[in-house]
Amino acid sequence: MNKVSLTALAREHLETARAASSGRSSHTVYGGHEHVLRQTLIALKGGTGLDDHESPGEATLQVLQGRVRVTNAEAGWEGLPGDHIIIPSSRHGLHALEDSAVLLTVAKRVGPHI
Repeated sequence: MNKVSLTALAREHLETARAASSGRSSHTVYGGHEHVLRQTLIALKGGTGLDDHESPGEATLQVLQGRVRVTNAEAGWEGLPGDHIIIPSSRHGLHALEDSAVLLTVAKRVGPHI
């Protein structure tokens, strides 16, 4: 069993993101290449984000701190602390409207991608 403070991790990675030229920092909380489930804390400086990208599989986003916007070609969803957003299976992006930390949970696709 392993216990991690998401609050402390968010604080640490937000400091790193603020200092990074990309405005981002991330840390795999659980999972990895050998697991289907992966949880990653992503910290974003306000005004930065992740450009549109393909969905890696079933995924959700829990906003830990700040305010973010998830977008795809059809819509956008704004998230505040405590919000849980189901990531669209289509191409999508993530944008930090202010300094933010989120927990991304992904169940990676197994086998050939269709």
